Amino acid sequence: QVQLVESGGGLVQPGGSLRLSCAASGTIFGIADMGWYRQIPGKERELVGAIRSDGSTKYADSVKGRFTISRDNAKSTVYLQMNSLKPGETAVYYCNAAIRQLWGSPVQYWGQGTQVPVYS
Repeated sequence: QVQLVESGGGLVQPGGSLRLSCAASGTIFGIADMGWYRQIPGKERELVGAIRSDGSTKYADSVKGRFTISRDNAKSTVYLQMNSLKPGETAVYYCNAAIRQLWGSPVQYWGQGTQVPVYS
């Protein structure tokens, strides 16, 4: 059993910054890709950023240059540093991790989500 626990969400003013964390725990043989997604009210869940085990990253075009994803493999934790937040980025942010198994392909797990309201 694996759990992903997010922290760091909360109210932030437009133009402000926030850092989200997501720690994986449980029976983990290794973690492949880790990522952050968000669901803006009325829209589908979308990828914000992802990071591979080798540290390579990719981002949604809308957040490039403002958001940074990183990971600490020793702590099984992924981070999302968000700068210059916009009101339209009010959303529930979810972390995702592909957990390696003893046998077979990695299994995807999701965190419970953390609210990030962006308004004055």
